[in-house]
Amino acid sequence: MQRRDAVLRAMRDHPISQRRVCVLIGVDPKTVRRERPPDNAEIRLEMNKIAEKRRRFGYRRIGVLLERVGMIMNEKKLYRIYREEGLSVRRHRGRKRARGSRTPMPVPSRPNQRWSLDFLSDTFGACRKFRILAVNDNCCRKNLCLVPDTSISGARVARELDALVRIYGKPACIVSDNGTEFTSKAILKWANDNKVEWHYIDPGKP
Repeated sequence: MQRRDAVLRAMRDHPISQRRVCVLIGVDPKTVRRERPPDNAEIRLEMNKIAEKRRRFGYRRIGVLLERVGMIMNEKKLYRIYREEGLSVRRHRGRKRARGSRTPMPVPSRPNQRWSLDFLSDTFGACRKFRILAVNDNCCRKNLCLVPDTSISGARVARELDALVRIYGKPACIVSDNGTEFTSKAILKWANDNKVEWHYIDPGKP
């Protein structure tokens, strides 16, 4: 785009042909004559809608949600539009934190209305650490599972949730902190596929 503007300025200021200007600047004439691509108004509108609901999601996670509605594009184009729309997320103390949905968090009045997820940690003896994924039903304060392992990824969390849904049924809402396992693409896909509202608590507000 900058080279095209340079060619147009040179043609305006000097009596010289477009082809000659392109040779001097080192630009392919085809790139100068090519019309600008469409403005992608529908993609921009959908991107803003997603960013309004998912305030702390970066362009990659917004791209995942765009793919769900059939809007697929390469990563460079996605990032360019994301920046042009002013949706860049400010970093707070290093890592970006997802806030989840803006809809009110339901107060649990019956089982399966709201689950909460968190990690506990401990060590084997003096050195090796392990983690425990805890899933609770907030209405009856029932522990649904404790999953211990030395490493638990977002994909593993999604598999454990699938197993719990087969036993207890699907929750209406899930609450968690902003840990990387809970903000991963695997969890985003799981929540979207299962139509489960996912709320992220604010840092420092358990």
